[in-house]
Amino acid sequence: MLHGIDVSAYQSSAFDTSGLSFVFVKATEGRSYVNSRLSAQTKHGREAGLVVGFYHFLWPGDVDAQAEYFVAHAPEKAGDLLAVDWEPTGEGTHASNADKDRFIRKVKALRPHHRVLLYTNRDFWLHVDTTSYAGDGLWIADYVSAGHPRIKAAWRFHQYADEPHDKNVAAFADAAALRRWAAH
Repeated sequence: MLHGIDVSAYQSSAFDTSGLSFVFVKATEGRSYVNSRLSAQTKHGREAGLVVGFYHFLWPGDVDAQAEYFVAHAPEKAGDLLAVDWEPTGEGTHASNADKDRFIRKVKALRPHHRVLLYTNRDFWLHVDTTSYAGDGLWIADYVSAGHPRIKAAWRFHQYADEPHDKNVAAFADAAALRRWAAH
């Protein structure tokens, strides 16, 4: 299994890359937030030779505008991954299943040469999701042994810990296989 992390403005722009094959960087949220460390974190990941992905925290409402906002701010380079973060907001609300599905499809239409993933936690996947639509792959959060999320669905990435930062593994034989898949 390959190891990686995901980072946001809460983490350093000089995160430790030793032993990592990939990094997901928070790009945007809703229609008004952009990660203040997006450029520096992206540059750091690219310089370390990692596969770089970007994610958008989805809020309820105006999904097309959110997708356009995300694509306008997420850097674009062949082989980059894109993801939607679908979970409860700080206000306790969440985008609907239809909104989640529409967002993934809209981002895929705007960036057809990129893989678009769904990030969600186990509870959402099992109890909120009704469509099982995850675009090009599921990135599941379940804080158990790395690579053993407690779901039956196929997954591509598994977030298994959040201390001292979000730790992930990817279900690929090696870094070259991940790069080939990302570049499709």
